[in-house]
Amino acid sequence: MVKEVARAIRRGTLTRDGYAVAEGFRLVSEALRSGCELGAILVAQSVRKTLEERVPELRGGSLVIVADNVFRKIASTENPQGVMALVRPPMWVLGDLFARRTPVIVLDGVQEPGNAGAVLRVAEAFGAGGCIFLKGTVDPYNPKAIRASAGSVFRLPLVVGIGVGELELAVKARSWPMFAAMPRDGVPLDGADLKGSFVLVLGSEAHGVSDELAQLATPLTIPTTEVESLNIAVAAGVILYEAWRQRQRSGPKILAEHTRQ
Repeated sequence: MVKEVARAIRRGTLTRDGYAVAEGFRLVSEALRSGCELGAILVAQSVRKTLEERVPELRGGSLVIVADNVFRKIASTENPQGVMALVRPPMWVLGDLFARRTPVIVLDGVQEPGNAGAVLRVAEAFGAGGCIFLKGTVDPYNPKAIRASAGSVFRLPLVVGIGVGELELAVKARSWPMFAAMPRDGVPLDGADLKGSFVLVLGSEAHGVSDELAQLATPLTIPTTEVESLNIAVAAGVILYEAWRQRQRSGPKILAEHTRQ
C-alpha cells in the first residue's frame, strides 16, 4: 500500500484503485466533511495520538502506522504533518456540471497544479456549477492541486479528460454562451452580460487559450493597468465574482443557496 501511495503522489494522479491522496489534518477533515469515502489512513508513528485528538472521527478507522522516516520519504511536502488519507472522490458526469445553471469553468492546458487547485477553490466560493479539465490539463488529484483547492476538489463537480469536440457538443446542446479569458482585445468584463448560464475557458499562463477553443468562444478581458495578464486563479476569481454580482442584482441569492447545500 505504501508503495502505491508513493507512486500516486509521485505521478500526481489517483491510485490504481481510484483514491486521491489527501495530506495533512485539514484536508483529511475536509474530505470527511464533504462526505467522501475514506480508505486507509496513513499515520506517522509519532503523530498517532495527535491524529485521534485532532480528528476524532477517525477513531476505529483503518489506520496504517508508518515509521516517521518512511512517511517523510513518500510525502509531497517538505514538512509533512504525519497524516494522509486515501479519499474516494465523487463521480460526476458532464450533465451534472450544467445542472445548476451557474457558470462552468473549463481549464485548457493548465499545467501548474497549484493554479488549477486555486481555481477550484474560487469556483466553489462563487457558486460555479463545476470545472472541466480538458485533455492535456493537469490532474485535479495531483497532491499540490488538492492542497491548493483546500478541499473544494472533494465537493465541486469535476469532469476530467474530455476533448474540445465533446465540450463543443455539450455547450451547443444547451445554447450556453462560451467566453474565453484573454489578456487583451476582448469584451471588457464590465461590459459583458454574465447574469445567466455560461462557460468560461481559462488557458495556461504560458500559452493561453488554444486556437481551437478561441475560435468557439467570445474573448473576455479584465481591464488592468501596467500588468499584461493575471494569474489564472486571480482572473477566475475576478470574473466569477462579477458574474455572481450580476446574478445577485437580477435574481435570488444564488451564492447563499449554493453555500448551504
